[in-house]
Order: sequence, then structure tokens, then C-alpha cells
Amino acid sequence: MAPLIRRLLLAAVLMGCAAAALAGGIEVRDFDDPVMKERYRDLTGSMRCPLCENQAIGDSDAPISGDMRDRVYMLLQDGQSDTEIINHMVDRFGEYILYNPRLENRTYLLWGIPVALLLAGALLVVFIVRARRNASSASLSAEERARLDALINRKRSP
Repeated sequence: MAPLIRRLLLAAVLMGCAAAALAGGIEVRDFDDPVMKERYRDLTGSMRCPLCENQAIGDSDAPISGDMRDRVYMLLQDGQSDTEIINHMVDRFGEYILYNPRLENRTYLLWGIPVALLLAGALLVVFIVRARRNASSASLSAEERARLDALINRKRSP
């Protein structure tokens, strides 16, 4: 019985340590305005951590993400707009931090390829449907029909 109790106590202590470690990563920011809090959450969710792979700065435990969150918080407190904050962060950390790249001259291809592929696929489907309609509507000539009948009759007769 004693070993079971020790194991349960050890498990409880380990779970407590894990919960404390997880709780240490949560930041508490004070916002008087719930709209400002939502803007902070949206902004930190829309920027990628430069150190972590594909993780938002709002979810990342990396120190640079903490610095970025602090910067976003300070800029929000200064009364800057979302666009100004994003521009500031892009100027400082580069375009990489944006999950949705801006529509600019150098990103037209990035944004245009999916649309072009979608249009090409739609055109391909239209061409295939038209080709099948034309093929099915084309009638056989008398010679082709006679030859087809001969083949069918040969197959039926033993």
C-alpha cells in the first residue's frame, strides 16, 4: 500500500510542477477596454514568431515573442492603429512575421497562382464536358454501324 501512495504523491507533485510551468508562460495584460484586449489578441495571433516555426507570437514561449508582445502592447497603449502596429513590426522583423502576406508587386504571383489554377481547372472541366458531349452526340456512319453490328453478331454467335 505504501508504494502505491508514494507513486500517487509523486504523480501529484509532477502534475503540480507541470501546471506551474504551463502557468508561467501565460501573460496577464491589463486592458481597460475590451476592444483593446481583442485587438491585442488579434494582433498577436496574426504575427508569426521569428524563432518558432509556424507559431503565433501570442502562443509562443520564445523570448523574442515575449518582446514582440510587449512591443505590440506598448504600441496599443500609445494609441496606434492596427495598420501602424503591423507596419512597425514588419519594419522591425520583416515580412516573415505576417501569416497573410500583403498584396504587393512581389506577392502578386503568390496570391495569383491559386486563382490562376482554379480558373485553369474550371476551363479544363468545361473543355472535357464539351468534348464528351460532342463525342456522344456524333453519330456513326453507315459503314461504321455495319461493322459494329457485324462485330456484335460475331460475338453473340458461338
